[in-house]
Amino acid sequence: MARTLMCEIITPERIVYTNEVEMVVAPTVDGEIGILPLHAPLVSALKPGEIRVKWDNDKEVEWFAVAGGYIQVHEDKVIILADHAVVASQIDVERARQALEHAKERMAALPPEADEVEVSTMEAELKWCEMQIEVAGRRK
Repeated sequence: MARTLMCEIITPERIVYTNEVEMVVAPTVDGEIGILPLHAPLVSALKPGEIRVKWDNDKEVEWFAVAGGYIQVHEDKVIILADHAVVASQIDVERARQALEHAKERMAALPPEADEVEVSTMEAELKWCEMQIEVAGRRK
């Protein structure tokens, strides 16, 4: 049996995932990283993207959409504190598409003098909807 590490994906609302896995792949602001057991300690910011957890000698993979947050690695434990996270199998694609269209409409309606915070909030919402749609395609 391959060595494993504990992976937890947590949002402010709930624990999304907790399980023993063989590898975690996450999108950090510096690029995608792969975490194996006994990885060096690490703390990094996450960018919106896709998290993959692998087990059973890479035969089993589960995908998660993540809207950003942080990853902490220490020995055989990975903790992902995400702004938003959802497993691919639970994504309602139609709802995500409707939210994307609504966000695009709201973005287009922003006045030219909209402040930077408002614009970046809308961009983050658009990216989150796009990520959900993309990751939902990974369902088995």
